[in-house]
Amino acid sequence: MTDEQKAAIRATAQRVLQIEGEAVSAMADDLPADFEAVVEAVLATRGRVILSGIGKSGHIARKISSTFASTGTPSAFVHPAEASHGDLGMVMPGDLAILISNSGETAELRDLVAHVARFQIPMVGVSGNPDSTLMQAADYRLTLPAAPEACAIGMAPTTSTTLTLALGDALAVAVMERRGFQPDQFRTFHPGGKLGARLSTVAQLMHGAEELPLVPPGTPMPDTLITMSEKSFGIVGVVEEGRLVGVISDGDLRRNMDRMMTSTAGQVATPSPRVISPGDLAAEALAQMSENRITALFVIDAEGRPIGLLHLHDCLRAGLT
Repeated sequence: MTDEQKAAIRATAQRVLQIEGEAVSAMADDLPADFEAVVEAVLATRGRVILSGIGKSGHIARKISSTFASTGTPSAFVHPAEASHGDLGMVMPGDLAILISNSGETAELRDLVAHVARFQIPMVGVSGNPDSTLMQAADYRLTLPAAPEACAIGMAPTTSTTLTLALGDALAVAVMERRGFQPDQFRTFHPGGKLGARLSTVAQLMHGAEELPLVPPGTPMPDTLITMSEKSFGIVGVVEEGRLVGVISDGDLRRNMDRMMTSTAGQVATPSPRVISPGDLAAEALAQMSENRITALFVIDAEGRPIGLLHLHDCLRAGLT
């Protein structure tokens, strides 16, 4: 590939991104008039938010539906052609229908439009044509701003689909924030992969109380070492009256090698150890371990009693990096 060809490719990419970016910015400056009303309609929906569209609009509708579902709003995509052959039964009173068509004249949506009108199901129209059949039938209208498609012939759905996708994201996030959706709820719908791992709590990954290596302060170090070896965490907690008052790590052993066999656990332990709470995110625990160059943290309750232990390896196994 020549330098001229590379430059031409970059110029095309920059032109497309600039055209689409300017269109999104224009929509941000002048949101569709019914946007706030649609947010409230979604929040008031007792059933599901149904998305539908054909072709490129269908792909965008699927993504918007997925975003709603993953952020606490029950949602489903219904293919308009399949709807005409039996799937209309998936759209029920109590639902809210969001139908997408850039032209607003998509023939495949007609049966869905008639169905929602028949059962008085609220309908949101998303289109670039405010005078279209779809928008005239809609209870709520999200009109896309007039903007050129980004392709060289000005016909392939590019800017219009980007606008629809961005508008769907804005709608889902606005609903999510009005609903007060929290990170722990988000993890419920994203249990897998790195995202699920990042949202895991310490309580979900920690070892329980029955596995904890704990000794009283007066325990001779030879016995303490046995406990430390049996539990295989490379750390032992020192407890007094049920509360964690110190920890002994491999580093503490090295620093006290000369008096190891004549000391007690309380004499060797590092006092006021770093700890974590069960409700904290595991990612926070991993950050604390990395920052302080330690491999384990005791988990304590509100009274300072050890109730669990989180090891660096637990975080790595869960996919936290």
